[in-house]
Amino acid sequence: MQQPGLGGGDRDKDGTIARKHGNTLISTLRRTYGPSFATGCSGSEKLADCLAELDEKSLTRLVRDTR
Repeated sequence: MQQPGLGGGDRDKDGTIARKHGNTLISTLRRTYGPSFATGCSGSEKLADCLAELDEKSLTRLVRDTR
């Protein structure tokens, strides 16, 4: 029987709780969304900082506006 994630979060296959974190590095996200993702942000910047810098409210909106 599979247990629900803490706080209602979903669990990945390895058992970790899946979440979107603002501390994810832009370089990590570029592996998923391509090298032109978040142009103007350094790969060493965190998602939360880059969202503020680019005046975006969420990762979803940034991805949408990038395409």
